[in-house]
Amino acid sequence: MITIVTKDNIEDVPKDMKEVITTFETNPYAKYIFYVEEKTLGYLYYSVIYDRIEINYIESKRKGVGSILMEELLKEKLPITLEVSKENERALTLYKKYGFKEVALRKGYYDGVDGILMEKK
Repeated sequence: MITIVTKDNIEDVPKDMKEVITTFETNPYAKYIFYVEEKTLGYLYYSVIYDRIEINYIESKRKGVGSILMEELLKEKLPITLEVSKENERALTLYKKYGFKEVALRKGYYDGVDGILMEKK
């Protein structure tokens, strides 16, 4: 089951993910997409800022859940940006699968590892 949670419906946060509620106190633009079966198998935390989406974090505990979350996010039909470590091959593969392009490199951004800025228009 897919659940989209914002500060306006925080009561819908899955029971095993209640700690994310604090995000809404510091980021008024925060949104979450949760994929839940008997427990949360993954979530995607993002912000909608003006006319674009910024992916802040994605976590999945099972193969295929990342794709389910991305497909749900793409329904928003807005440009999307994100940053990822160049060593995170799993995430890079997912993002490239959905048409994200590398647009900039941040040298040493992740404790000496380069960060890749990606975008999907």
